[in-house]
Amino acid sequence: MLKVAIIGAGAISTAHIEGYLQFKDRCQIVAISDCYPEKARRRSETYGLDAKIVEDYKELLHDGIDVVSVCTPPYVHAEIAIDFLRAGSHVIIEKPMAASLRECDEINEAARASGKLVSVIAQNRFRTPMMKLKAVLDSGLAGKIVHAQADSCWWRGYGYYDLWWRGTWEKEGGGPTLNHAVHHIDALLWMRGRPSEVQAFMSNVAHDNAEVEDLSIAMLRYPDGTLGQVTSSVVHHGEEQQLVFQGLNARISAPWKLTASVSKTNGFPENDRELEANIQRLYDSLPTLPIEGHAAQIDDVLTAIETGGTVLVDGVSGRETLELIMGIYKSASTGECARLPLLSDDPFYTREGVLRHAVRFYEKKHHVENFADMAISTGSSLEAGDK
Repeated sequence: MLKVAIIGAGAISTAHIEGYLQFKDRCQIVAISDCYPEKARRRSETYGLDAKIVEDYKELLHDGIDVVSVCTPPYVHAEIAIDFLRAGSHVIIEKPMAASLRECDEINEAARASGKLVSVIAQNRFRTPMMKLKAVLDSGLAGKIVHAQADSCWWRGYGYYDLWWRGTWEKEGGGPTLNHAVHHIDALLWMRGRPSEVQAFMSNVAHDNAEVEDLSIAMLRYPDGTLGQVTSSVVHHGEEQQLVFQGLNARISAPWKLTASVSKTNGFPENDRELEANIQRLYDSLPTLPIEGHAAQIDDVLTAIETGGTVLVDGVSGRETLELIMGIYKSASTGECARLPLLSDDPFYTREGVLRHAVRFYEKKHHVENFADMAISTGSSLEAGDK
């Protein structure tokens, strides 16, 4: 029976707790830590847990914890993850992996030294539509991908950034590009690979109680000359999200949509019904996942621990996602095209460099310590979440 600790009792911790509780024969939540212990106590009581409640997570470092879920604000992800890795725990980290690429590298080095697993939450990969889309892309039926599009469109009201750690470069690390679009960017990298160049713009158009952006648009160039784009937003009503891949033969997407075209003699399109039928048959033949979302990723980690295997989303994947996000911030802050990879001497490699160079749109003049405990919106087929 694996002993589990939850570090951070904010809204996203419920997804982790409920995920672990689906595997009661394999693991047990034995501790919850939060700088507001009453929040941790409420989580334990709500789920009927017999969990140790501590204010300082360091009290748990010698308790023989097997698996830790880090559900805190991003600026302390690295410190917590590294401490537990060195103590001999496997670590699951909520998105984003850390506040800087250097911190990601430090986490990965600690994992290598300890021999323990790191998995960064990317629950969209563990959803049936995404797994099916990835399999169809890998089949090659759509042809060479010439354009990729990720729309991570959310809506958050003005008060969203009143929470004490949100809306600051120091503690949240960025706006929706980092904290909402991270899942769509992870999926885009998983399916399409890393671009070589990024040209981006960002702005704050509706939240003058935040330093960070509430809208960004990035253009991507891949090594083969093909293009992509990413929209990250908390100002889009309807919160529509999608991943779209335009191949030479067909267009496929999540949510699922399929169109295949062939050329008439004058170059105008007509539907390729045979290819559409072939792709649809493949899509329909692919299995539905028995477990999805956070629970499926937790199952992936538990299985890797039990079998000595690997995880689908490791610390390398988490770092690659943050690298593209930092490339977007670099380009949007400097007006220059950012070239990937970002090296260790790049200003946007460290948290200190980001704090010096990232654009501050407004001064955060007031804050609240906590919001009332309530459900959060997490999207539909393409899900993100707030801590």
